[in-house]
Amino acid sequence: MLKPNILFIIADDASHFGGYGRDWVRTPNIDRLAADGVLFEQAFTTNPKCAPSRASILTGRETWQLEDACNHWNIFPSKFECFPDTLESVGYHVGFTGKGWAPGDWKAGGRRRNPAGTGYNQRTLVPPENTSLAKNDYLANFEDFLADRKEGAPFYFWFGAKEPHRPYELGQGKRAGKRREEISAIPPYWPEDDIVRGDMLDYAFEIEYFDQQVGRFVNLLKENGEYDNTLIVVTSDNGAPFPRVKGQMYDDDFRLPLVMRWGELGKGGRRENALVSFVDFAATFLDVAGVDIDGRELAGESLLGLLEGESSTHREFVAMGRERHDLGREGDLGFPVRCLRNDEFLYVKNYEPERWPAGNPETGFTNCDSSPTKDLVLDLEKNGVSKYYDLAFGKRPAEELYSIKKDPHCMINLAGTAEYKGQLCSMREALNHYLERTGDPRVRGEGDIFESYPYCGGKSHSWEAYLEGTWEKQDY
Repeated sequence: MLKPNILFIIADDASHFGGYGRDWVRTPNIDRLAADGVLFEQAFTTNPKCAPSRASILTGRETWQLEDACNHWNIFPSKFECFPDTLESVGYHVGFTGKGWAPGDWKAGGRRRNPAGTGYNQRTLVPPENTSLAKNDYLANFEDFLADRKEGAPFYFWFGAKEPHRPYELGQGKRAGKRREEISAIPPYWPEDDIVRGDMLDYAFEIEYFDQQVGRFVNLLKENGEYDNTLIVVTSDNGAPFPRVKGQMYDDDFRLPLVMRWGELGKGGRRENALVSFVDFAATFLDVAGVDIDGRELAGESLLGLLEGESSTHREFVAMGRERHDLGREGDLGFPVRCLRNDEFLYVKNYEPERWPAGNPETGFTNCDSSPTKDLVLDLEKNGVSKYYDLAFGKRPAEELYSIKKDPHCMINLAGTAEYKGQLCSMREALNHYLERTGDPRVRGEGDIFESYPYCGGKSHSWEAYLEGTWEKQDY
């Protein structure tokens, strides 16, 4: 029997696809895949930053189980098996284009190639003028990959788009015909301002370009007669590059769009509400390839049952965490957090509440990408309007609890209320139990180990460089 192909398509910093009711983002190609397959309503990354999120995808492990690879700009130890290598060992042709696992140093970890596979990045194009779109000709590189495949071999391919990662060419959305009036509502943690609307349109423009690339890939598979024998997965690594989203521990960052489509498997056009985690991808892809996943060190579970519509449940909760992202605090320390999310509530444990969650004020809040929206929030604070500044950059209590159905943007912390004391205690206990079961050093009181792992982003971004006056801002 012919083994199925696997096409994994991952955007960079995208919280929004049109199929989730975002009318100001048009993604017709992804929407068509959803109409043929399954749109997941509750899919969660394990860590809201590029490198650690992708490491969990590749290994099927919770972020705190990955040593150095829990951090951002890190080493990726070769001791952790990645599913592309496993697929290759059972006959798959494996490769990637664009952004694979990054940013960090996989060579220092003892790996022979990027954990996402063999790179195909030679073909380039000229992006439209006055845009910040990537020069990578994603489809041409995919064609090169297919040309290298041995006859009869199934393929696994990782298409890692650069879009919609910042920086953006200011006004690129408007120049493409998008209008600020399309945005009917701005999230309550950003100012109601045309500067924000313009920033959102520039972001949406890049997602729409990403969607166009998805369509090109799908059309090629159809032309080659391989569409129905290919499991296609479309998602993102973490949330939008805006204040209080990317790199932070709220639902709008680690709850991400996910569409999956594979031939006639299951009823198309279904919206699945089960909780799924990015640790489930590795188990799913190995399962699809016929690899026995029993006994493997995987934190995730195969999603094939959900694709087939066999079960409306998958897991009781998902867990998330973070350690050190971008530097910008005294001693290059991180901001350790663990979270538990069930169908109704989000519980957040901030282990070092005295630290600034998005980096220190004097270094410019490094764990928030530079943007017009960020500049506006900072300018408002200087002029006496602190609401948005506090939401994006302010210090946080040791515990947070949010009612997701009543408060989807996580604006009202219920942790200190008598009414929700039982819920708080229950989720705290469940999180601690899960962290103990999955071997988290943080819950064992050994969390300082995450601060000891080397940072691979360069000395010019260290606290020492800041003190010396040679520090440079870095957005990733």
